Amino acid sequence: MRVLLHIDDIDTWRQALVERLPEAEIVTADDPADKRRNADYLAVWQPPEALLAEQAQAKGIINLGAGVDALLNNPALPENVPIVKLRDAGMAELIADYARYGILHFQRDFDRYRRQQAQREWRAHAVVDKHDWPVGVLGLGAIGAKVAAMLAADGFPVHGWSRTPKSLAGIRCHHGDTGLAALLRQVRSLVLLLPSTASTRHIMDAEALAALPKGASLINPGRGSLIDEAALLDALGEGAQEGRLRGAILDAFPEEPLPATSPLWTHPRIWITPHMAGPTPLGEAVDQVVAAIRAFEAGDEIETVDPDAGY
Repeated sequence: MRVLLHIDDIDTWRQALVERLPEAEIVTADDPADKRRNADYLAVWQPPEALLAEQAQAKGIINLGAGVDALLNNPALPENVPIVKLRDAGMAELIADYARYGILHFQRDFDRYRRQQAQREWRAHAVVDKHDWPVGVLGLGAIGAKVAAMLAADGFPVHGWSRTPKSLAGIRCHHGDTGLAALLRQVRSLVLLLPSTASTRHIMDAEALAALPKGASLINPGRGSLIDEAALLDALGEGAQEGRLRGAILDAFPEEPLPATSPLWTHPRIWITPHMAGPTPLGEAVDQVVAAIRAFEAGDEIETVDPDAGY
């Protein structure tokens, strides 16, 4: 059995798979072409088109991350090959920490204190109780559901939204267009954890951003395509003049690295991080890869990606 591996930190991953999957030959893009062609399984993250084009005989693909849009949009993706993606694999807790930081950044007025520091202004703001700071989480998949639960455990009232109905303990769940509109009207911080699909592209457009209460904040550790960036800039206002939205903390962008010419870099109410909110912990990720390959080999039932849905 041959497994083609493609991801950053390739040596660490290769060693882990060699140890955990001794029955497999682990090959990478650095191996000779005749050795890496026609792998039985692909364990990949955003593989180049040329590498996928060599793999016409693949029996299964494991996407080494939660987001599958880059893989599904690759022109060389083999047809009718089942795809498995990592589901949480330890990412949920890291992303929940990112969301916590973002919410606290605004709930405890750290954005305002930072601006006051620049002006040498000594002025305390009254603390808004967590119970009076409703939070919205768009996307209630494996990661979103856990993030929502962790935020609720912290004491925030949490509203969650998904395309289809869901029921989660301690979370007020909404679904569909009507549910999205209802959620947006009620939350002071909004966390985006939806997949990147045709139906979620620019889900936060001018209309959706206008539906948020004045002074709301946006936190995106999800996918860059979820936000209409021009509409976001308009909602945030220009210069020192605060717009409808108070601020945004952004970790994902349609083009990465974010181009140096992007106006997002210099906006005073935007905080940018380089897609670091949820790095994949190696141990749990390798466990899922090994389990998926062995399930494929044994013919066991396994949850796969729906290419039409995009997740």
